[in-house]
Amino acid sequence: MEKVLAKYLPERAVHPCMGLIRECNVHLKIVNGRVTRHGDYRRLANGQHQITVNATLNKYRFLITLVHEIAHLIAFEKFGRNIKPHGREWKHTFQHLMLPFIGPDYFPPALLPLLAKHFRNPKASSSTDAALSVALKSYDEQESHKSYVFELPKGSIFRIYNGKRFKKGNKRIKRYECTELGSGKMYLFQPNAEVEPIHLG
Repeated sequence: MEKVLAKYLPERAVHPCMGLIRECNVHLKIVNGRVTRHGDYRRLANGQHQITVNATLNKYRFLITLVHEIAHLIAFEKFGRNIKPHGREWKHTFQHLMLPFIGPDYFPPALLPLLAKHFRNPKASSSTDAALSVALKSYDEQESHKSYVFELPKGSIFRIYNGKRFKKGNKRIKRYECTELGSGKMYLFQPNAEVEPIHLG
C-alpha cells in the first residue's frame, strides 16, 4: 500500500498517512475522479471502514482529502453517529490530524499561510475556501479549456460538467448569480467553480 500511496501523496506524508490507515483499520479505495466530491467515508454493513479518494487529485489535495475522511471516521467512532458530519467534533478532529502536516516537509511554502488560515475553522470542503482552492489548483495538471467563474466577464456563457449552460450575472457577497439557459432558473456559483467558457458567434 505504501508504494501505491507514494504515487498520490507528498513523499514525506506517505509513512504517517499509512500509520493512520493502519491504526484506523481503513480500507482505502483510490477511484476515478468524481465531479461532485473529492472523497468519502462510509462504514460498511460488515463494520469495515471504507474511504475512497479521487485518483485525479494533485498530491496536496489528496493529502487534505484523505485526512478529511479519516477525521470523519475518528469523530463518528469517538462521539457517536448522531453528530453533524461537519460539526464541531469533526472540525476539532480534522484540525488535530492535520496540524502535524502543516509545514514545509509536506506542502509548498506558498500554501502554508492559506492552510493555516483555513484550519482555524475548516469547512466541509476545501473547495469552498476560494483562496485555498485556487492555490491548490495551480498544482494540478492544467486543463487549458477550463476557467473559474470569477475570471469570466459578466454576461459570459459557460458550460458545467453535465453539459448545462449558464449565463453569468451579478455577484452577491461571495457567490455569483448565474442563470441556466435551458430553464431560466437562477443558481449561485462559488467564485472558484471550474467551468468551460462558450464563445458564441
